[in-house]
Amino acid sequence: MITLSLIGIGTGNPDHLTRQAMRALNGADLILIPRKGAGKADLAELRRAIVAEVVSNPTTRIAEFDLPTRDAATADYRRRVDDWHEAIATVWTETIDRHLGPAGKVALLVWGDPSLYDSTLRIAARLSPAPQIEVIPGITSIQALTAAHAIPLNEINGPVVITTGRRLRDEGFPPGTDTCVVMLDGECSFQHLPPEGLSIWWAGFAGMPEQITESGPLAEATPRILARRAAARAVQGWIMDIYLLRRQ
Repeated sequence: MITLSLIGIGTGNPDHLTRQAMRALNGADLILIPRKGAGKADLAELRRAIVAEVVSNPTTRIAEFDLPTRDAATADYRRRVDDWHEAIATVWTETIDRHLGPAGKVALLVWGDPSLYDSTLRIAARLSPAPQIEVIPGITSIQALTAAHAIPLNEINGPVVITTGRRLRDEGFPPGTDTCVVMLDGECSFQHLPPEGLSIWWAGFAGMPEQITESGPLAEATPRILARRAAARAVQGWIMDIYLLRRQ
């Protein structure tokens, strides 16, 4: 049968790989590298750079494939995601069959950690026949964010909510907590919150050589974040960012 190793790679910095991750990559018969289009070519290149640096097994093969795009025409968000995941699972299956066959070890490099706001495990569950799944944990973007600012994630005895930009925009600051971490926010939804009493710690490309950070009271930091984010995206063609909001 197929063994599928989902390997957390942090932010793509080879220094973020654990020894367990390196062993799994060198033990793989096939490593899958997804391509997300010209605008995000750097993401595939970072995966290639990791493989080139840490994989010394001469029998390990590399297979690249184009990721399907998510249909923006369907109004139902969950339906769009579900159809997208099914299309990705189909591409995985076809790529594995073409390059490896019905048995062997496959590795897929996953940004951050496969368990946190990532759908790789859900997509893997759609494969047929079902592979044996192994998860190699990685450094999360939350860890990279708090490290970049040298701050603790939580207040003393305080809860933390991890949410998305979509939910922050639609529902506001999560009730019942003084700290929330916001991921997957392409719209900078923090700018729509009442800023009084809120501080923000933001990072773009957290943990990468291109890392940029801003922090401070939300009202003061918002224009700085918007300007630096736009400038970085214009240069790179894409941006991954994350931020922590805290009531003072």
